[in-house]
Amino acid sequence: MYLFKYLSKCGVCSRRKIADLIKLGNIRVNGKFERDLFYLVQDDDVVEYNNNVLQPPQLIYLLLNKPKDFLCTLDDPRGRRSVLDLIDDKSFGRIYPIGRLDRMTTGLIILTNDGDLTQKLAHPKYEIPKGYRVALDKFFDKRDFEKLLKGLKLEDGLISVDKLSFVVGQKKNNVELVIHSGRNRIVRRIFEHLGYKVKKLDRFYYAGLTKKGLPLSKWRRLTKYEITKLKNS
Repeated sequence: MYLFKYLSKCGVCSRRKIADLIKLGNIRVNGKFERDLFYLVQDDDVVEYNNNVLQPPQLIYLLLNKPKDFLCTLDDPRGRRSVLDLIDDKSFGRIYPIGRLDRMTTGLIILTNDGDLTQKLAHPKYEIPKGYRVALDKFFDKRDFEKLLKGLKLEDGLISVDKLSFVVGQKKNNVELVIHSGRNRIVRRIFEHLGYKVKKLDRFYYAGLTKKGLPLSKWRRLTKYEITKLKNS
């Protein structure tokens, strides 16, 4: 890892100030002042600032099956419950949710302290796929089914789905779709635009991850394979 990135992960100061910190000779590596931003920090290197040895925090990656009535925020001025209240292991330190869901939506979110992965999954250009199961207030008309497949024009632009189907074995008001858009409340707005009310909304698929074996309100650590897959997605 480059020295400037190593210091950023250690939380020494803001990213803007890190370059000055290094160039002014305030950082030691193995006892010597290091002024190269792109010095490649090795596993056995000792990096110091103000005579303190620096080590980045352990990276945490959790997958949570979110229930209703929980917010995907770190702090709520109204004191409502957060998804962090569902994490019973407090040794993880500061983690935060990505793949956010509104309060009444259930399903998959990731909690982590990896800022690089957070930015990647949140950035529209990576087109991260998300799968939802939607229960509507009435049967989903075949004509609306075709309209959605062709794409809709909403107030903030065109929107299309990657996949669309009825949920097998259930009534025709239960729809399953895969979409890569990250726009706010996009699934609810799609069906509201077509004249339906969303009674239930559940995200069963996110960036290649599924809810298999993960009950509602429960969480688990991501495997090394899953973490690598996310970073390469």
